[in-house]
Amino acid sequence: MTLGITVPLGQSLHEHADLLRALYDGGYTDFWSSETAELDAFTPLAYAAAVLPDARFGTAIASVFTRGPALLAMSAAAMAEAAPGRFTLGIGASSPAIAQRWNAVPFEKPFSRVRDTLRFLRPALAGERVDQSYDTFQVKGFRLERPVSSDLPIVVGALRERMLGLAGAEGDGAVLNWLSASDVAKAAPIVGAGKQLVARIFVCVSENADLVRSVAKRLITGYLTVPAYAEFQRWLGRDEALGPMWTAWAAGDRKAAVAAVPDSVIDELVVHGSPEECAAHVRRYADAGITTPVTMFLPLDPSRDLAKDVLALAAAY
Repeated sequence: MTLGITVPLGQSLHEHADLLRALYDGGYTDFWSSETAELDAFTPLAYAAAVLPDARFGTAIASVFTRGPALLAMSAAAMAEAAPGRFTLGIGASSPAIAQRWNAVPFEKPFSRVRDTLRFLRPALAGERVDQSYDTFQVKGFRLERPVSSDLPIVVGALRERMLGLAGAEGDGAVLNWLSASDVAKAAPIVGAGKQLVARIFVCVSENADLVRSVAKRLITGYLTVPAYAEFQRWLGRDEALGPMWTAWAAGDRKAAVAAVPDSVIDELVVHGSPEECAAHVRRYADAGITTPVTMFLPLDPSRDLAKDVLALAAAY
């Protein structure tokens, strides 16, 4: 059984050791990070690796735009040393907001940049000298002084056919996001058999469905109006369901856009209910072919004890 969780979870890193041990003892085998506007992708995992000598770790994802190729290789090598044989590097394009508006890096040719970074990382992590011109960048004479291995697993954050195909053809698998358990059947065959399929799954343990849905509407609107995610949802077949949301958003009516998100979409994309119901829903992702379900707990219900709910889900899983 594999069950992942996104860390850190609520508490500051320096307060996290006991919680990490409880999560691992409670049934979480994999600890993955995300990277938006909180903490970076690598530091929380390095901390967790010092606390949990047997757990597995992964980034979901480290952006190929916000770090140069050599720095990304060094960060991956550091984590591979901290958790030898237990670290998976997840890379991806991220978004225009994170790359360009927040980090002053032009968000250009995202597919090509991910492909070129993947092709750079294989020889670089093995300690080969890289002196190569790629389509989106050039590396002159870089050699990683503490090489790891060209076998370090690298998975690619992917939404639609081209990136999913790259994840399978040149990567070791894909990181999926904002999809339902039933959507896995459309994405998995493109990645191919024998590959890792990591899914970030949004979870709120709460039986107050009305509260969860009302808050999740805003979360979904914020994410799924981003062009790449909107096209992904259209590709998955939610054009009709989410069309009113996109129309209202384009017209500048944010309140109407939030109100237009149907409950059916929330129930597909956000796991909620009792710990047992949430565990059963997460298992549906695994049954559909996800090799590493990575829960991302959302504290949407202030009446709940997040730490207890996290452990209760693992116990029910």
